[in-house]
This record gives sequence, C-alpha cells and structure tokens, in this order.
Amino acid sequence: MDIGFIGLGEMGAAMVVNILKAGHQVRVWNRSPERAQALADVGARVVATPAEAFAGDAVLSMLADDAALREVVTASLLEHAPRGLIHVNMATVSVALAEELATAHASRGIHYVAAPVMGRPDVAAAGKLTIVAAGPAESIDRVQPIFDAIGQKTWRIGSLPQQANVMKLAANFMLASAVETLGEAATLVAGHGVGMQDFLDVITSGLFPGPVYAGYGKMIAEQRYEPALFKARLGLKDVRLALAAADAVTTPLPIASVVRDSLLEAVAHGDGEKDFAVLGQVAARRAGR
Repeated sequence: MDIGFIGLGEMGAAMVVNILKAGHQVRVWNRSPERAQALADVGARVVATPAEAFAGDAVLSMLADDAALREVVTASLLEHAPRGLIHVNMATVSVALAEELATAHASRGIHYVAAPVMGRPDVAAAGKLTIVAAGPAESIDRVQPIFDAIGQKTWRIGSLPQQANVMKLAANFMLASAVETLGEAATLVAGHGVGMQDFLDVITSGLFPGPVYAGYGKMIAEQRYEPALFKARLGLKDVRLALAAADAVTTPLPIASVVRDSLLEAVAHGDGEKDFAVLGQVAARRAGR
C-alpha cells in the first residue's frame, strides 16, 4: 500500500519502521523535520508538507494532542485531499474532536477511522501494539494490512470513530488510577519499614499480576522515572480528556479527579517530562519522604 504518515515521535517512528518492513511505501512528514530525515535511512520518503502525506491509499496520523491535530489537519488540507482517501488517526484525542473530525471528513468525501493504540514505544518497536478501531467497516478492512504490520490485535468496537477514543481514554484512566494507587501503597509500606520490592513481589504473584503493576511498580521501587516511556504531562492530558468525556454524558469520575490533581502536582514540581511512574514520587513527597 501507499501510505502517508504524519507525526514521528517515538511511537510514530517505530510504527513507520514496521510498516516499511512489511513492504509498504511510506511518505512521512513531521513538524520537526530532523525526525523525518532519520527515517529516510530505512526507506521512508520524506515530504515537505502535510498535503503531500495526505495522498495515496491512506494517511496515518500520530500527533501529540488535540491542538497539534487541529493545527495540521485543517479544512484547507481536507478540501484538497483526494476523495476516497482514508485518514486513520491513531493518537489519543478528545471525544469531541473525534466527532468533529468525522463530520469534517465525511463532508469532503474522505473516510475517517479512529484507531488509538495501547502500548509504549518498546511495544510499538516490537510490532505488538493493541489497536482499538472504530469507523466504517469497509475503511478498516482496507487498512487492516497496516494494522497487522504494527499491532498484535485489532479490536473493532463500533462504526462511530469517537467510540474508539472513549475506549482508549477509559483504559488510560484505569492505568493512571493503578499507578496512583501503586505510589500511595509504596509510601504506606515504606512508612512501616517494608521494602517496596518485597511488597511488589507479593502483589504481582497473586492479586495483581500483569505488566501494569509489575512494570510501573518496579519503576517506583527503583525511583526510576527517566527516560520516560509515557510522560506525566501526557498522562495528565489523557485524564483531563477522560473527565471531559464523562462530563459530556453526566458521569461522575471521582477517582479521575484525584489522579488529575496528582499529575498536576507532578507537572507543577517540574516533573511533567518524567515517566507516569513519577506519581510514586508525588505520594512520597506528600508524606514528607
């Protein structure tokens, strides 16, 4: 397939490499050109404008937030894109923006699919992302070979693109809540002289197995928050989006409000670029340790 790709952070760049390995042609564009040039060495074609990426069979975007997506995917860009093109947005954005984009694309004859991914950059590099896709079934069928190149499984969960976004936001809210409780529990046991690693060994062998508690728990136990695999400021963005989605359907999320404040505290102390696991440091600081 002939694919355009916009947004070449750690996640996007890893995805492009795997798409190229699967034998597809990829045109890449990034707001910081040096990131795009790095992919030229592995076979990507670097283009000078987003419009050049919005061509071919489909274009994938992996931009940081709503503001970045709005800046790049403008009405004029959609107006001049070829009719029948599929735009697959793989980033975590607001439910409101997903609805807006679906309408804007449809009015110009462009197919819009939301396909946010679950997994950190190391998972993306391994081609093992979990993909949550929503939109027209025939459009998802057409880009399924690309999903197969970057992910271990594609979950199709609805015909409305925003359904994929709300699922991703709910999952990230659960992740944030788990890391918050890990940090608080670590501080509690430390106050009584119990080592975090001992505590972690016990809970992950029985009650809470799996990568979230084991992975983030280990980082908290080691107080290892850099380099960040998922930055605290991005976690704050996602929790805020979850709260906005909840507000739209009159759904209280009291735990999300607590986690938002903890992440906001981390950012206020200059830790926004550190890993999500820095919530362990927030909990310890509150306890005077």
